[in-house]
Amino acid sequence: MDRLTKFALFIACLILASCSPKYYVPNTQNVPLLTSKGDFSGGVAGNGSQFEIQASYGIADHIGLMADASLFKQKDDENGSGGSGKYFEGGLGYFSRLGAASPWIFETYGLFGIGNMENHFPNTVNKYPNTTGKIEANVARFALQPAIGYKHKYFEIAASPKLSYINYSDIKGSLIFDDQDQIKYLIDNKSSLLFEPALTLRFGLKQFKLQLQLSKSLNLSNEDFKQDKSFITVGCGYQFTRD
Repeated sequence: MDRLTKFALFIACLILASCSPKYYVPNTQNVPLLTSKGDFSGGVAGNGSQFEIQASYGIADHIGLMADASLFKQKDDENGSGGSGKYFEGGLGYFSRLGAASPWIFETYGLFGIGNMENHFPNTVNKYPNTTGKIEANVARFALQPAIGYKHKYFEIAASPKLSYINYSDIKGSLIFDDQDQIKYLIDNKSSLLFEPALTLRFGLKQFKLQLQLSKSLNLSNEDFKQDKSFITVGCGYQFTRD
C-alpha cells in the first residue's frame, strides 16, 4: 500500500470518527497548585468545541475547594449531525509544599460532578423510520485527582494522573447508528472507569498566566467506548497567593 493510499484511509477514518456518536468528552482539569490559606486561582479554558470556567480557594491551611463549569457544543456537520453537553463539578482537597520553601507542590482532590449530553443524527431517520435520530442522558462522575507541580513566579508545570468513574442515567431517545441501537449501547455501557493523565503548563506574570493543557482519557472498562480519547485546551487565569 503506497503512502497516498494510507493517507487517504487515515483522512477517511477521521471523517467517519467526526460523524459518529460521542458520549463522553473530558473537561480541562483544574490544577490550582494552592500553597496557603486564602490563595485563589481562577480562569477560563477551552478549544474549538468546549468552554470552561474554573475556580479554587484555600479555605484553610492545606485544605482547598474547587468548582468548575463546562459547556460542550460540537459544530454540526453539513447533514445536521452533532452533539452538546453541560457539566458542573465541585471538590475538596489537600495541598502542601514538599518542604518549607520548596517550589514543588503536592495536591489531591476528591471530585463529584453532574451534567447531561445529547447527540442528534437526523440523517439516520430516513434509513431507520420510526426513530427520532436523537439520544440524551444525564451523567454523574466521581474522581480522585492527585497532582504534583513546580511553581515559579513566571512559570508552572504540573502532572495530574486523574482516576474517574462515570455513570449514565435517564437514557432516552431513539437513535440507530450503523445498525446499532444506541440507546441499548449506552445502557449496556452506562458505567466506566477511566484513567485521565494530564500535563498542565502555565507561563506569564505572577498573577496572570496563559495555560496549555494536554490530556488523555483511557477507558479501562471499554477501550472502544464512544468518547474523546485525547484533547488539548488553552486558557488564561488569575492567581492570588499570600506567599
